[in-house]
Amino acid sequence: MSQIIKTKGAFSYLMVVFLNAFLDLGHKITIQNTILKVYDGEHQIILTAILNALILLPFILLFTPAGFAGDRFPKNVVMRLSAAFAVGITFAITFCYYTGQFWIAFFMTFILAMQSAIYSPAKSGYIKSLFGKDRLAEGNGLAQATVICAILVSTFLFSQVFEHFYPSDAITEADVLVAVAPIGWLLVVTSLLEVLLCYRLPQLDFGTKIEFRPVEHVSGRAAVRALRPLMSNEIIRLSVLGLAVFWAVGQVQLAAFGNFAEQVLGIADTRIINGTIAASGVGIALGSFLAMRWSRGYIETGLVPIGAMGICIGLFLVVHLNVIWLHALNFFVMGIAGGLFIVPLNALIQFNARPKELGTVIAGNNFLQNIAMTTFLVLTCVLTVLGVSDYLFPIIAVVALVGCVFTVAKLPQSLIRFIVSSTIKRHYKIKVSGLNSIPEQGGVLLLGNHISWIDWAILQIAAPRPIRFVMERSIYDRWYIN
Repeated sequence: MSQIIKTKGAFSYLMVVFLNAFLDLGHKITIQNTILKVYDGEHQIILTAILNALILLPFILLFTPAGFAGDRFPKNVVMRLSAAFAVGITFAITFCYYTGQFWIAFFMTFILAMQSAIYSPAKSGYIKSLFGKDRLAEGNGLAQATVICAILVSTFLFSQVFEHFYPSDAITEADVLVAVAPIGWLLVVTSLLEVLLCYRLPQLDFGTKIEFRPVEHVSGRAAVRALRPLMSNEIIRLSVLGLAVFWAVGQVQLAAFGNFAEQVLGIADTRIINGTIAASGVGIALGSFLAMRWSRGYIETGLVPIGAMGICIGLFLVVHLNVIWLHALNFFVMGIAGGLFIVPLNALIQFNARPKELGTVIAGNNFLQNIAMTTFLVLTCVLTVLGVSDYLFPIIAVVALVGCVFTVAKLPQSLIRFIVSSTIKRHYKIKVSGLNSIPEQGGVLLLGNHISWIDWAILQIAAPRPIRFVMERSIYDRWYIN
């Protein structure tokens, strides 16, 4: 880990990632806590779901422009401009806080998310340029852990400051917002620091010469064309599907747990509720770190089915627990499973995307993920209005079960390979080199002489792409190989 941190620009990049997530969540937590204080029941669930949807919609609406920006211009330049735009947004948000304009501040969540939507493909695509193919999983694990740490710090800090300024006699949303208005300056300072750090990022790419055609973006033709790299590559397609289901299920958890804690557990303190949810963030950070450690020099895809099974079991346990600390523990374990699940999938997407299409592929990934999350939030609102919100957690548990079965069915070799590699690593030390020589797509011939019976395992442990082996038929026909 110390070596990857020493990469030129790595520390500045990770700080930018931290501040970006810290800023985005800080405003959302403030609005969400205001909703928790003023509303209850179905109004609370619906408004929380709408708030989350406002964060997701820009990633859908700005899918093609974000992908274009990430491919057309140097990624560090896109990050600088997006961060500068955030400074103006945070000043506007602070003004709304001080004047008690709750609904405008509520809508400003959408504006802030627009900035993140443009920012995201460049930010994620920068990982491949910064750390290289052979350290993609490590770079993604480190970035994911950084994001989760930012979410945790932001959740606790903004909730603590909110509760400190919150007046017990507040009645309306405006009363609450005016009282907690100093939070706005914390957002402004964060955005300014982010801009300064963006200027410390080295330029590692020069973009590609592609033309922006507004008609194609408005008509949807650009979106269809941009989705082709995702749909044509099975590894990218399955990785995006897995991530979409994971984050969609997570959105329902976030929207429903506040009301669940109040109605079932009798807890109204936003610090306890947010702290319990944040336990999943601690778990994701730890899971991401473990995935990074177990994927040193290559991408350990065997972690994907293991993570899927852990998430599925945790969701089924939610409705059977009636003590808040057990929920926190369960969320923590689900978070670890989530970290093991998402880090290899993100690395696979970045590895298999061609360099000139990387920004578009990441934007398409965001697009499909956010469609899935928005769809699940709409279903959350519908089920709440129909009076069946008590079934939200069992429903997403069933969705996770289906996803788990599908993952294991699609990646049985990864699960078996992970078990085999765990055994091999007890006797052999595996060091992967030359991964940058394997192209993202297309045919590759690996030619070697027969040395041992574990060559196939060593090669497949190292390579993130499926390998087809040619061997003597008498060996292939043995039942434990075929």
